[in-house]
Amino acid sequence: MSHPEKDFQLQTMGIGCAPLLAALHEVTFRGGEVWDATSFVSLLSVQGTEGTIALIDNNPVGFILSRTVLDETEILTLAVHPDFRRRGIGKSLVQNVLGKGKVFLEVAVCNNQAAALYGKCGFIKAGLRRGYYRDGSDAQVLVSSDV
Repeated sequence: MSHPEKDFQLQTMGIGCAPLLAALHEVTFRGGEVWDATSFVSLLSVQGTEGTIALIDNNPVGFILSRTVLDETEILTLAVHPDFRRRGIGKSLVQNVLGKGKVFLEVAVCNNQAAALYGKCGFIKAGLRRGYYRDGSDAQVLVSSDV
């Protein structure tokens, strides 16, 4: 699916972006499990962890954080500001991670929008983690199917 309105750019980010990532994460996951700047600093300090941010006119509108160990990559989190969804930003961020071997992630069983996005990117359900989130809710384990 092409996005002629693609008005965003993807850029690699580092630890210095932690406060920005925390702010975007809070807006995106309002009412859910939100990570603070300290959490992002900690995650980005681990070898193999990479972050990519989506920018529109140099304003951050989304990001993806992943960690690669050997030939497996885990998507740690994906966030797109609610005002900028349905523009292909999330899909582009996910596709940016594909190709790093087998890619997997957990997504809340109630997060139908995210599950649909990952399905469009070629992920399939590989399992279920009961009580995965702090609130006790379950997560689906999804794996990239084109490895």
